[in-house]
Amino acid sequence: MADRAEERERTRAAGASAVARGPRGRLDQPRAPRPRLLPEYDPEAFGRFSEKIARFLGTGRFIVWMTLVIILWVVWNIFAPASVRFDEYPFIFLTLALSLQASYAAPLILLAQNRQDDRDRVNLEQDRKSNERSIADTEYLTREIAALRMGLGEVATRDWIRSELQDMIKEMEDRRVVFPLEAPRRSDESDRR
Repeated sequence: MADRAEERERTRAAGASAVARGPRGRLDQPRAPRPRLLPEYDPEAFGRFSEKIARFLGTGRFIVWMTLVIILWVVWNIFAPASVRFDEYPFIFLTLALSLQASYAAPLILLAQNRQDDRDRVNLEQDRKSNERSIADTEYLTREIAALRMGLGEVATRDWIRSELQDMIKEMEDRRVVFPLEAPRRSDESDRR
């Protein structure tokens, strides 16, 4: 029995070390970084770089420089001595260079447009939230103004008080006409004499 217990213990220890060394490793520890075949890059930095290129490709400066390079290329390969020409008349190398430039420019421009669309989407969402807040504030202020107007409807205004005073003065004058002023009463002192 002791032999069986020792054998089970050895098997258990061997299994535990195999798990620790196995392809999954220990589950309570992070995996060691694996070597990568492809280089790593920062997508944001690449996106900013592509936007710079796309902005440059969309300028008149790029068109002028590209036109000058093509004119110099063609003039050099037509009028230069035959020993220094690098692209003869059908200008195959020039066509290849322009195709290569276009094949890189198109995806970079699309990447820049996608990034701009993402920024526009975020700005649109922020504008929508701001508009919702403005509408809510406007509705609140409208309710407050309506409550103030209702409250002011119950408050005596200057014109209303003025009209009430004028009505009272007119009423008092009407009473004077009907009931003229009585003779002044004598004071008690005059009665004592």
